[in-house]
Amino acid sequence: MPDNPAQHFISVHDLSADQLARLFDLAARVKAGPGDYAAALAGKTLAMIFQKSSTRTRVSFEVGMVQLGGHALFLSSRDIQIGRGEPISDTAQVLSRYVDGIMARTFAHQDVVDLAAYGSVPVINGLTDELHPCQVVADFLTAREEFGDLAGRRIAYVGDGNNVAHSLLLGAPKAGMDVAVATPAGYQPDERYVAKARAAAEAAGTKVILTDDRREAVAGASVVYTDVWASMGQEEEAARRAQAFAGWTVDAALMAAAREDAIFLHCLPAHRGEEVAAEVIDGPQSRVFDEAENRLHAQKAIMLWLMGGADYSIG
Repeated sequence: MPDNPAQHFISVHDLSADQLARLFDLAARVKAGPGDYAAALAGKTLAMIFQKSSTRTRVSFEVGMVQLGGHALFLSSRDIQIGRGEPISDTAQVLSRYVDGIMARTFAHQDVVDLAAYGSVPVINGLTDELHPCQVVADFLTAREEFGDLAGRRIAYVGDGNNVAHSLLLGAPKAGMDVAVATPAGYQPDERYVAKARAAAEAAGTKVILTDDRREAVAGASVVYTDVWASMGQEEEAARRAQAFAGWTVDAALMAAAREDAIFLHCLPAHRGEEVAAEVIDGPQSRVFDEAENRLHAQKAIMLWLMGGADYSIG
């Protein structure tokens, strides 16, 4: 394995609370004054590997890179040799000779880990089946814009214990928030990530709550969050999951169990009438489009941190 001194963003768990706060601050500055960063990554190129299709991830990274003065290169599985069996290690080393950073949106989490291990440029996890760290940076940034200090507040996730749930579990203690995850039996988050979250929460003095009671999770929450019941790659399970999640829709009655000033978040795409009622996602408590916009600003901050040099270090 080659020597790899580059920093990467694979999981929000890899950041300290101070680093995450500084990343939020950088994202806020970029959002407030985008023109100040218009040449920050001039002459640099980001390779974007997509094994999974995307709207928000592709557009936000591509536009973000352009707005920072650089160039983004879209690579689907049909465009590169990974789709024909080339080892990830070879792809990582070859791309590292051409580009200044790699963003990958994959099925297997190990693919992103291997890109980081074998390449010599920063690697950003754009999503895997296990984690979605860029999304939750945007999520907590949105909550911080709404409430200011997040310390002592609760974020409640209702639904499938998937990659978003894992990243919220890992990120909440770093953001100073309690986190409650409610799932039906058999759909709990992976215990590996629960254990990491509990250790981080113990160090931070926050709480991690796992339950099969939606109202218990949402009680007193400042943020109520859900995601689709069948993620990409689980389409064949959709009918079975719809039956298992019957009654788990985030509706106005469930939102009423949260704080009066609570906001609703969803990583999108959303299925109205399934995991969320139209009255909620299209209602006054919804911040889903602010949240989607913040993918752009959060990811610009991540790219500046990893590819922009010492001026954008978060420690």
